[in-house]
Amino acid sequence: MPTNAVPANTSHVVAMTTPFQPDQCPSPRQSLTGARLRKHADYQRAYAAGRKRQSASMSWFLAPRPPAGDAAKFQAGSRVGLTAGKVLGKAHERNRIKRRMREALRRHLDLLPAGCDLILHPRRTVLNLDFRKLEAEIVRILQQAKAEAARSAPPAPPRAAPRPVKAEPAL
Repeated sequence: MPTNAVPANTSHVVAMTTPFQPDQCPSPRQSLTGARLRKHADYQRAYAAGRKRQSASMSWFLAPRPPAGDAAKFQAGSRVGLTAGKVLGKAHERNRIKRRMREALRRHLDLLPAGCDLILHPRRTVLNLDFRKLEAEIVRILQQAKAEAARSAPPAPPRAAPRPVKAEPAL
């Protein structure tokens, strides 16, 4: 038997034979860090300014962001908040629900409605829901929120047509 041969009855790991291709890697990981509601006052403002809506396994609130005049206090963009009350279960179950929802949101950050705060409040069924179904429901909520934000946004002022340039008379 040659020295580098592996006996047939032992399991072994086969190394990859194809070289690493950086252009085949998925896009860089997006983060929810800048797009999350963090302060209790932000949640309270969104609850007061928004309207509660229902979906199959969660309820959600959509509220417009404050005007740009408060630029020192608020920054532009959209934010999302997750709530998981004690009624959903023990701490490890609530953490798992939030972890799964954050991952689904992270994958679809581009669908967040611009200039709005979105709060998702899951029901206990989210804990046992298949991740693909959870992700599909979150995508559906994000699409509904984006459509509603577009409807409620004030129309942009009409742009004035450029004035024709008058030719100066030759002297």
